[in-house]
Amino acid sequence: MNQDTICAISTAKGKGAIATIRISGLNAINISNSIFKAYNKKEISTIESRQVLVGEIIEENKTLDEVVITSFVSPHSYTGENIVEISCHGSNYIQEKIIQILIQNNCRLAKKGEFTLRAFLNGKLDLSQAEGVAELISSDSEKAHDLAIKQMRGGFSNEIQILRKKLIKF
Repeated sequence: MNQDTICAISTAKGKGAIATIRISGLNAINISNSIFKAYNKKEISTIESRQVLVGEIIEENKTLDEVVITSFVSPHSYTGENIVEISCHGSNYIQEKIIQILIQNNCRLAKKGEFTLRAFLNGKLDLSQAEGVAELISSDSEKAHDLAIKQMRGGFSNEIQILRKKLIKF
């Protein structure tokens, strides 16, 4: 398995009120600690999974943005790895600057679909569920959405398992 720590903007491209940047990998928490100062002085490594800290992204002793950090500790995350999500203001400049800072601190830019690939490789999703994620993202109607949600939640996989058990029993 790849041990790189990856990062990417996980919200839609462009300007918006809020953007989310996701970091996944063994060093996600340590890298995030190195660029973030919480208002309550806590470090990301000291909070429990799914807890939130509010503070600032710092570069060269200068505040880049006020952000909300959410930590997901392995194996209790989407990818099964440590994940940190940074919710920042949605300016293109801020988003790109945070990505640059992460890359300077030993992250690499994630390839398209790499977070879901890692979830699959780490046993968090089966192949059908991973395909369901892609279908959900591209759904543009209620019917396509409903089918994708069912697939992502393992509906197709569950049906296969039932048929498999019947075949083995037969």
